Amino acid sequence: MPVPPQKVPQPGSWPAAKSLDRSTGLPFVVGLDDSDTPYDVVDALALAPFTTGEQPWAHSARIDRLRSGASLLPAGAQVLRTVIEDSRDSRLAAGDGWTLRAVRWRGGGGEVTVTAVSEELARTVLDGVVREAVVESEADSAVTMGFWYMSARRGPTRTAREAATTSWASIRRNYASSAVGALDRLMTVSHETLVGRLILLHGPAGTGKTTVLRALAHEWRRWCQVDCVLDPESLFADPGYLMEVAIGFDDDEDEDEDEDEDNDPEPGNRDHGDPEPGDRDHAGQDDGGDDADGPDRRIHDHASGASGASGASGASGASGAGDRGTARAGKTRETRRRWRLLVIEDCDELVRGDIRGSSGQALSRLLNLTDGLVGQGRDVLVALTTNDDLAQLHPAIVRPGRCLAQVEVGSLSYDEATAWLGTTQGVGPTMTLAELFALRDGRAPVQTTKPDAHSGPYL
Repeated sequence: MPVPPQKVPQPGSWPAAKSLDRSTGLPFVVGLDDSDTPYDVVDALALAPFTTGEQPWAHSARIDRLRSGASLLPAGAQVLRTVIEDSRDSRLAAGDGWTLRAVRWRGGGGEVTVTAVSEELARTVLDGVVREAVVESEADSAVTMGFWYMSARRGPTRTAREAATTSWASIRRNYASSAVGALDRLMTVSHETLVGRLILLHGPAGTGKTTVLRALAHEWRRWCQVDCVLDPESLFADPGYLMEVAIGFDDDEDEDEDEDEDNDPEPGNRDHGDPEPGDRDHAGQDDGGDDADGPDRRIHDHASGASGASGASGASGASGAGDRGTARAGKTRETRRRWRLLVIEDCDELVRGDIRGSSGQALSRLLNLTDGLVGQGRDVLVALTTNDDLAQLHPAIVRPGRCLAQVEVGSLSYDEATAWLGTTQGVGPTMTLAELFALRDGRAPVQTTKPDAHSGPYL
């Protein structure tokens, strides 16, 4: 049953800044009902000092890989609340002038949000926690990718995950000679040599189109961020969702920040990444999978703040949501404009030549994203994969000047397949990459067999 809203008492370790103008604070009232959990209560308590203005600075970091045994708490922190769940645990802790919310996910990652009476204190506490918790970078084989989906609660949502990638050179022999030349050229493209914004990979299932995209993410990692759209049918049916993805997290404000960075004695933290599915990722620029000599891109850091003169920031800054309704995020370290590659897989219905009605409207919006008004001024590329033959595709997709690359990723010929496998046993006239791996590893599919129609008693 619903519980009447209650004022949340604040622990004594949340001292108010004496010089703070009280008019910049917000009254803080929490309404709880039987759908809320202890985890939600920790989230609400973490917002309290930020909302009231007692701790007007908030910094948040997402860590994809944690050290074994990392507590995500500073030494000497006073733990105020602890919540243990099957998929995560959450802790609320406080110290002199700061409050911290730490979440650990069973998958190995975590998130830390710190609010404090000053920006310097918030950043110092957060940096200390992250320094002790993050796993050092290993081989340059993983790239941080974004995943977009429409959340019923939060609307267009982006979450960032580290994905294993591979170099093109290591998998080049897996592809038919008819496609290798075109893929060689695609892998060496840079933002200075782009001609067209649409990448079309077509061919039978099991030929390795997704693996090509993983290799592309690896080869382009220094200048292009890869985002995968999980629900393209929703993306092209909802103009608001489409605009959110088109605008993305690479905000034009970054250019202003670059101009001002030399005058800023303390550049702020990067602002990118998504704390957890369900939390929106709007502000700043994602540096996932960037230069090997850059900072660890497994750390996603949000920053927001307010002073008595400028007014209070929105509450979402404390939760790491980075919503545009909050005060501008802190300036970024090593900020640079990066292109984005939006990946839409298995979009057969979207690109067929016989589309009508809503599918036709979806195709129009897709093309508008690549070279129409929606895509103007946005450094966005789109990669599509389809199992359909080129002759079945809509002519608007393949018209000259639109495609950066149009590659048929086909099956390997008998000679190519035998050279790949090292034997002729079991090799047919043509073989997909998936069939060759199954044949090599002896992985026969699990299937039923039809009974002999001539066996059994005569009736």
